[in-house]
Amino acid sequence: MRRNAWLLAILLIALLLGVNNTIYYFTTKDSLEDSLEHEMESVAKQIEISIELSRGGAEKYQEQIGRELRAVSIATQFALSPDVEKVSNSQLAELSKKLDMVGITLLKRTKDNIILYKSSSPKQLGYKTNTWKPWYQAFNQLFDEHKVTIDWGQHLTNFWTGPFEFATTDTSSIQKWGYYYDGTTNYMIDPYISYDSRQHAYDDATGVDKLISQTLKENKSLSEITIINPETFGEGERTTITDNGEVLQHMTQNPIINGTYKYEDPDDLANVKLANEKNIKVYQNDVINGKHVIKLFIPVDITNKVASMLDENGEPLNRYVISLVSDYATIQQTLDKQFVNIAIIIGVVTGISLILVYLFVTAYRKSQDKLVRKAQETYLDEINGLFQSIRSQRHDFANHVQTIHALAELGKTDELKSYAAELTGEIRELNDIIDIGNPAIAALIRAKGLQAEVLKVAFKADFNDINKLELGMKSLDMTRLLGNLIDNAFDEVLNYAEDQRSVHIAACQKTGYYEFAVSNTCLRAAELEHKPLFQAGYTSKKGSHSGLGLHIVKSIVEKYKGGINLAIHEPNTVTFIVKVPY
Repeated sequence: MRRNAWLLAILLIALLLGVNNTIYYFTTKDSLEDSLEHEMESVAKQIEISIELSRGGAEKYQEQIGRELRAVSIATQFALSPDVEKVSNSQLAELSKKLDMVGITLLKRTKDNIILYKSSSPKQLGYKTNTWKPWYQAFNQLFDEHKVTIDWGQHLTNFWTGPFEFATTDTSSIQKWGYYYDGTTNYMIDPYISYDSRQHAYDDATGVDKLISQTLKENKSLSEITIINPETFGEGERTTITDNGEVLQHMTQNPIINGTYKYEDPDDLANVKLANEKNIKVYQNDVINGKHVIKLFIPVDITNKVASMLDENGEPLNRYVISLVSDYATIQQTLDKQFVNIAIIIGVVTGISLILVYLFVTAYRKSQDKLVRKAQETYLDEINGLFQSIRSQRHDFANHVQTIHALAELGKTDELKSYAAELTGEIRELNDIIDIGNPAIAALIRAKGLQAEVLKVAFKADFNDINKLELGMKSLDMTRLLGNLIDNAFDEVLNYAEDQRSVHIAACQKTGYYEFAVSNTCLRAAELEHKPLFQAGYTSKKGSHSGLGLHIVKSIVEKYKGGINLAIHEPNTVTFIVKVPY
């Protein structure tokens, strides 16, 4: 039993430590993930601010380029005839070289179109513009009203320009075109410059891609930053087919505005849509490209709409989405380190716990041994008392016989009857105790009977055929069980007047079990029905009672797979019924 108790204690400690370890591991994991998410949000906010500043600077720089294109347009107008038919392509080539332009084209309005009529570049000639949306709309507004009112691009007096974009006439080139018309000519002037000659150097130094590259370099946990166009994302590159059959990209409508998109996942489309439409942050914890990562999608509102970011209809975006990818390895490394620390702590705690369990078990064993010794001493005292009573009767037998003889000779019949009745009652009482069949219980009942006389308690015991008790239950445990119940009953009845002090113990053998019932007077019986009477430390008595008596009884009963319960069969009387199988 002791070995099993030790094993049970160790297994319990191991289980508790395992549960604690698991809880701590997942709590730490959640905490680290939350920390990483907060860090990603913080970095995303910094990127958002920096991107807006960079984008704002780039837009301002493009505005300066737009003013340059307008100035070139005015210079061109002064250098050329107001009649497009009197202007040659060679004149335009010479002017574009002098004004440091890639080229200059003149647009002529026909009955149903606007075409590239004259140009410094032969590739430009003959193109119709009615499919260039919303550019064609801007051209018509310039011809009709000498100003453009569509909600994007740069608007100056008699002038309009859009963002850098792939050229329809040369799909490999990114260019920016300016358009000027003040009504004094029969053509629109269109000077243009290349991205490489103006904007490229600026973007390399201060642009968004440069900013993203530096951010990734400084934040080792980040693997990728992507600026996403939520309106065109998932639809592939935005392209059209030119008049000469070439594929033309539309960089202003590209799904990926800036950054790279290597960590592609099927859930990205839904996450980008959710972030954009609900204007909320969206997290994704997944394995992508064989690497465990956390992705964060953050929507960013655009205060000042720009022509460089358009939706599928060519309208400026109201919002774009920043996607950040963070390597989960940073969390896993921390968790591994924490796991080692936890293992060390668990080892130390286990050792300390085992020592404490050993000390506790040792102390408990000593306490139990002390209780057993005390019970054994009480048992021996009660047995000795019973034997002493028997010896006293045998010793006094001659005296009783002589007294009876003397009363008979004297003819004192009444005195003889009275004396014989007293002697018979005492002998019968002792014989009833001896007839119980179990020496230990007989001794206990004898001792409690003597105690009851001193306490002026009416004590009655009825035992029927319990000779087989010793085969199932230790006599020592039975005396502890009944002793505690009787003592508990005595403690209760001493609260009342002598004529109300009644304690009755009854025992009998039934099919499969023994039944013991201890009843006593209790004027507060109804109050006890729902009290935790068998709980260690609980007591309803006044004074220094430990509250352990009934708890000990319950422990003994459960040890032998029995049961105990409180019954109230009659007013002002409580009965504790014990059933022990044999």
